[in-house]
Amino acid sequence: MATHGGGGEYKDLVVFLAAAGVVVPLFNRLRISPVLGFLAAGVLLGPDGLARLADSAPWLSWLTISDAAQIRSLSELGVAFLLFMIGLELSWERLRAMRKLVFGLGLTQVAVCTVALAAVFVLMGQPLVSAAVLGMGLALSSTAVVMPVMAERGRIKTTAGRATFSILLAQDLAVAPILITVTVLAALAQSGVGSGDFDPAVLRPALFTLIPAAIGLALLVVLGRIVLRPMFRSVARAKARGQGQGQEMFIAASLLVVIGAGLAAQAAGLSMSLGALIAGLLLAETEFRREVEISIEPFKGLLLGVFFVGVGIGLDLDAVAADPAAVFGLAAMLTLLKAALIFGAARLWGLNNRTAVETALVLGPAGEFAFVILGAGLVEGIAAPAFTQTVLMAATISIFTVPLMALIADRLLLRAVAAPPELSPEALEPPTATSGQVLIVGFGRVGRLVGEMLTEHGQAFLAIDANHTTVAKGRAEGANVFYGDAGRIEMLQRCGIDTARAMVVTMDAPAKVDEVVAATRSLRPDLILIARARDSKHAARLYALGVTDAVPETTEASLQLAENTLVDLGVPMGLVLASIHERRDRFRKLFQEAMPEGEAARSPRALRSTLRR
Repeated sequence: MATHGGGGEYKDLVVFLAAAGVVVPLFNRLRISPVLGFLAAGVLLGPDGLARLADSAPWLSWLTISDAAQIRSLSELGVAFLLFMIGLELSWERLRAMRKLVFGLGLTQVAVCTVALAAVFVLMGQPLVSAAVLGMGLALSSTAVVMPVMAERGRIKTTAGRATFSILLAQDLAVAPILITVTVLAALAQSGVGSGDFDPAVLRPALFTLIPAAIGLALLVVLGRIVLRPMFRSVARAKARGQGQGQEMFIAASLLVVIGAGLAAQAAGLSMSLGALIAGLLLAETEFRREVEISIEPFKGLLLGVFFVGVGIGLDLDAVAADPAAVFGLAAMLTLLKAALIFGAARLWGLNNRTAVETALVLGPAGEFAFVILGAGLVEGIAAPAFTQTVLMAATISIFTVPLMALIADRLLLRAVAAPPELSPEALEPPTATSGQVLIVGFGRVGRLVGEMLTEHGQAFLAIDANHTTVAKGRAEGANVFYGDAGRIEMLQRCGIDTARAMVVTMDAPAKVDEVVAATRSLRPDLILIARARDSKHAARLYALGVTDAVPETTEASLQLAENTLVDLGVPMGLVLASIHERRDRFRKLFQEAMPEGEAARSPRALRSTLRR
């Protein structure tokens, strides 16, 4: 215990943070996935890396991770956060829009790869139960590596990108059933099937062992539905009243939900990851989903980094060097077999050759859930330790090949002519917010009226409001409104700013309107942006920030009062409307003088409508 008091007990965390701050940015600069940076850092900083030289250079011990158990406990939290974020993403709207690819192609891929890989392992001499666990674990691909690689190549919104995302989504949905299946297989093994062979006679008692877990799962769902929305409404109310601590309270509540749900699931005999997934699914149904996503995102990334560092530490280089042919051969076999099966499934579900090849190549390697599922199999005693460790080393090596597989896909398809998509429009909906919608910021009386008019004319909209009461009222009436701060770039991106047709800012707080306008213009200089202004000075300031139109409350109220007065006095309606249009355009021209140089002033609205006629 000599290190206590000197900070030695935190040395491993300091080394990890140093790796996150040095190694990962270096990989980013080299345009390599940060996940591979964490994996490489784990190999470098683990017992088979720099630690080998610690005897000759003792100072190197301060640059290595010596307590792998500490890293493993943190990495479990990283997986829980990943599954929580996956749960948040699994909205019914998204699943319905992509149902053909998710429930058709995706689940076909999981089933076919599981069966084929299990059959291979049986032929390699593994018992059926052990082979089934190995097949289920390796059938999944790496969401954490594949999606960033696809994003870096600009392939997310292509047909291949959507197909890849759909398969990964189906795999994420399959994680919970797979973990439950591992529990059932463990119960089978503990019911007297010592060799791990399947025996139907013990299936019924094995299923009975799941009753406590099922009760715990049901309680978790019921309590989540009862507690989550009121809790976050309370936090949002406190955030609205409190000045400086609101965001911290929201982050604390989000962390409480993830960790609390994980611990509750563990107490029920399930995995922490499964509890976090359920919590995410429950929160996805609430108006706080997008704000929670933003609050959790930094923690998820850092803790997933711990997970991948732990994976890198677990790569036994001595074992790889002792039998490189077996490890690399198994990695190659796994990747090629999966790629061939995914290609066949993609063609079966209507993807063209070009799309099927790209999808198959990037999804061929193993994924992070292989370590979760095979780790659960080891804990339950149904996976042979020595062989499973070899498989895990092969899986780790295959994950390193994801960027290489993407590069091979680029090379193979470089000269191919892009084929038109063969999928239905519903299946090709992007995995982000609905494209072509109008964003309404602020859903009070003004925003609500704007939304009603848009709906009346067949225009889809998504509204954002930071008042939890307003959001609750809007959602009770069936409006597509979410809780969140539209002044944050992350929130605008979550709400689909990249594909929005227009934005209407209706808030009555001038400083906040300015913040939202500035954030929007930093992301979409071309977006139609109409903002509510307090007065003429505020309108001029908004034009300087780049709005398409600013509507000052005082000016519009004055014009409407004048219009009603003149009409009631008997002045002909046509003359009144013409004078009102003329005065409005005069005000607009005055306001537009504040626009930045180089931006063409917009033609007066009345003149533009005349030209269209």
